[in-house]
Amino acid sequence: MQWRQIHRWLGLWAGALALLIGVTGLILTFFPVRDTWQAVRAEPGLPVALLAQRTAAQVAGIEEIRRLPSGDIVAYSFDGDQARASRIDPASGQVLGDYQASAVERWVRNLHRSFMLDDPGRLGAAGVALAMLLLTLSGTLMLARRLGGWRRLVAGRIRGTPAQRIHGFTGRILVLVLALSSLTALYMSASTFSLIPSDADVDPDVISAPGELPDLPVGAQPLLQALSADGLRKLNFPSPDDPEDVWTISTDAGDGWIDRRSGHVLAWHPASVARTAYDWIYALHTGQGLWAWALVLGLAGLCIPVFWVTGFLIWRQGRVQVPRLENNSPARRADTLIFVASEGGTTWGFAQALHEALARNGHAVHTAPLERFQVPESARQVFILAASYGDGQAPAHAARALDRIARLTAGTVPVTVLGFGDRQFPAFCGYAEALDRTLRAAGWPQTLPLDCIHQQSAQQFDRWGAALSRALGEELALNYVPRIPPLFPLEVVERQDYAGGTADPTVILRLRWQDSGAMARLMGRSMPHFEAGDLVGIVPPGSPVPRYYSLASGFRDGFLEICVRRMPGGVCSGFLHGLKPGDRIQAFIKSNPGFTLGVSRHPVVLIGAGTGVAPLAGFIRGNVRKTPMFLYFGARNPDEDFYFGTALRHWLEEGRLSALRTAFSRIKDGGGYVQDALRRDADRLRALVAQGAVLRVCGSRPMAAGVAEALNEILRPLGLDVRGLRERGRYAEDVF
Repeated sequence: MQWRQIHRWLGLWAGALALLIGVTGLILTFFPVRDTWQAVRAEPGLPVALLAQRTAAQVAGIEEIRRLPSGDIVAYSFDGDQARASRIDPASGQVLGDYQASAVERWVRNLHRSFMLDDPGRLGAAGVALAMLLLTLSGTLMLARRLGGWRRLVAGRIRGTPAQRIHGFTGRILVLVLALSSLTALYMSASTFSLIPSDADVDPDVISAPGELPDLPVGAQPLLQALSADGLRKLNFPSPDDPEDVWTISTDAGDGWIDRRSGHVLAWHPASVARTAYDWIYALHTGQGLWAWALVLGLAGLCIPVFWVTGFLIWRQGRVQVPRLENNSPARRADTLIFVASEGGTTWGFAQALHEALARNGHAVHTAPLERFQVPESARQVFILAASYGDGQAPAHAARALDRIARLTAGTVPVTVLGFGDRQFPAFCGYAEALDRTLRAAGWPQTLPLDCIHQQSAQQFDRWGAALSRALGEELALNYVPRIPPLFPLEVVERQDYAGGTADPTVILRLRWQDSGAMARLMGRSMPHFEAGDLVGIVPPGSPVPRYYSLASGFRDGFLEICVRRMPGGVCSGFLHGLKPGDRIQAFIKSNPGFTLGVSRHPVVLIGAGTGVAPLAGFIRGNVRKTPMFLYFGARNPDEDFYFGTALRHWLEEGRLSALRTAFSRIKDGGGYVQDALRRDADRLRALVAQGAVLRVCGSRPMAAGVAEALNEILRPLGLDVRGLRERGRYAEDVF
């Protein structure tokens, strides 16, 4: 069982009790903060003797003085047969009022420590603490892998669904606090059951020497004069009815026993290491005496429900996205087998489309998780659809599938691998590549070479399906229909047309949405927030498959802007080009966290060509802090496809854009391609990258490859390359 499985099942099964402990812990952190702010503390350096003298003069029948972790001084006494506890003003000894521990605090603490079940409950609470420690460790390991290594654990951008980002970000912020809270809880539980000593059991056999001398006044006791109230825990007065009784004092430094008549120290035991350790561990776990730390613990307790809810949503999302397959033939009778490795469940939708297409063509198809990989005698084709997790890791359920496949003897049945991933991760489709290498090294044949699908692209999957149809010699209709999230109405308010040459005119569309009101926002039914570089999904009439366009604006701009080139035969681009101001469409937002820019403290280098300039223009538009931004833009003709040209010049004047370098390939002396502009500006680029610049590239795949090649040449003198920048989170591309 791998860390992900441990994390998942512990979170699901121990989550409810952890939620109870988190909520009660959150409530308990309120009391140290309240007590500290309400406490009346002794002045620094006040001798215990003077404190006791002042208190004894005001409180009749006093037996004990305690200094609480908050700093409050409490005197315990008997008024006749009535026991009393009083808060004391240490400056005068005056009684400030009765002291009574909160009944609510006691009830919540009992629920927190033992679920009100005494020792069995304490054992259960210790088990939950151990589960929380394992959850913290496994979550940290998983996050480090997902971000591409331990070096990126602190600053790496967390990608994924909103639930995944919240889950990971919260864990990264509070990992040390959660681990410390779990460890201290385990230590205290071990101490409760005497597995670890919390203090030496010291009770010396001492008495006050009998004699005719009167008791030495408390104010004249030498040891009490020497000890400061700052470290006092409790002071017990000798009983007036027992002439042999002694003064007993407990401090942070140790415990002492004092003769009531002479003031001689009869015994002194320094505080043991075990007691000092327990005191610190108790304070770190409860926040008692450390009000600022109590606030941090409260924040950690508040996040336990966040962990539980987001973890459940992540688990539920994976479960919901696994489809129910009809006509799933038994493996031993199938001629075609499909094996799936999917972390979040989305890859199963593609497997379902392939399964149904092959079944419609008369094949007996068996589809199963990759860990059940087998090739029976009836098999004629095997397909593996494998998603990669983090830095090329296997999905949790398929953790050992690669080793199992490697141990098998290669057969003659072709095994074809199709990978799924996100190019923004350092190891895009790394697990699929590892599977393919293992299969080829063992000698398994293949029908198609390894191919990879970026961000669940339906278009790329259709192209792969067309290639498979040609290879198999049969027509396969891969009817993959992605799950469409809630749609929102958008109205076209403005359009700007570009000739774009004779073949592919382009339009920039600006759309707005209507504010749905506070209640709709609260219920999550309003337009979701988005950033420049995120994607808008548009489903054209008559098509079940959305087309994605990069956003050239952010939510705060108050509008949504896209740049659309009309493609020959393009269903969606043709639909969008036909829109006029006032027309309405339905759309949804798809986050693109690996590419969006966020707030950068370093210079930003933007490189784009054609309509790929759209998200880069959005970054510049949102650069209200005027971070140094440098744009390299390539197109064909400035009169036909200099998209956002007017806006870019305006942003140059405003300072949102620091410099603009252009290259136009279809005009004389236009500068060639955008990678040529990079080479001409090599010295500046090297200087910017040396200053920590982050880079964003957007455009066609051939353009991105040319840009990467040029950048590798430019950065070689610095000992850097595109791969290294990508692994450090400083380089990302959005290609089409």
